[in-house]
Amino acid sequence: MSWTEIVIELPRAQAEQVSDALIEAGALSVSVEDADQGTEAEQPLFGEPGMEPTAHAWERSRVVALTPADADHTALVNQAKAQCDDISQISFTLRAVAEQDWVRVTQAQFDPIPIGQNIWVVPSWHAAPQADALVLELDPGLAFGTGSHPTTRLCMEWLEQHVQAGCSVLDYGCGSGILAILARKLGAMTVDGIDIDPQAINAARDNAERNQCTDTNWFIPADFALAREGARYDIVAANILSGPLKLMAPMLASRVAPGGAMVLSGILARQTDELIASYAPYITLAVAAERDGWIALAGRKEH
Repeated sequence: MSWTEIVIELPRAQAEQVSDALIEAGALSVSVEDADQGTEAEQPLFGEPGMEPTAHAWERSRVVALTPADADHTALVNQAKAQCDDISQISFTLRAVAEQDWVRVTQAQFDPIPIGQNIWVVPSWHAAPQADALVLELDPGLAFGTGSHPTTRLCMEWLEQHVQAGCSVLDYGCGSGILAILARKLGAMTVDGIDIDPQAINAARDNAERNQCTDTNWFIPADFALAREGARYDIVAANILSGPLKLMAPMLASRVAPGGAMVLSGILARQTDELIASYAPYITLAVAAERDGWIALAGRKEH
């Protein structure tokens, strides 16, 4: 089956209304893009739970609606327009979507990712680029963590420099398990991954098996307070979001063994001072690295 996209450029105030109306009129899916993408006028939008962006579309938005190629596109747009009280006219263009091997197209978007000095994250459909590299085989999935996001890379680069053979590591909010798996491959002896999302736990266990890292007791679901209660670790890593990181400062810091280290990410550069202040009563943190507006904080617990 072939498809056609209806492309409409609109001011921000109309984008959401028209998107909803197109779905109601029969569009299969609708996405909203920055109409200035790729130009100097492109506008990045950032947000996280509790700190959503003030704008939910771009000043000049591009609404793209997917439809069957044989749909009556004019009728569909007119039907959508009729549901929008303040819009008298909608101009649109059509864009053909060629039939493709969508599995192959999707896979082509995920090439092996080099990280740090000697780490490669490699999808299962690719060969490892370097035979002597530390390779993590990981496919994109439901759980966060493929090595492509700056926060994941920041944590992985820090772990590459600081994990020592025989040490213990806690990966809190493990997602895909990428940090825990890396720590094990770097020589950590005891590695625990914790996540509140059952899908993440399942994904992490599958990824551990794929990477021959199942010889340790890890990836624990549900309540961290009930999981390995009282355990202390040489390294505690948490790549989540600034809000939860602030709330969990006492608990996470308490899991760092005396002389142990902590690395945190999922933090925007503008959130640095408040995160450092939240952990100051327990452990002294400082910016370890920054990439693309995100930072990693790290520090060592004296006692």
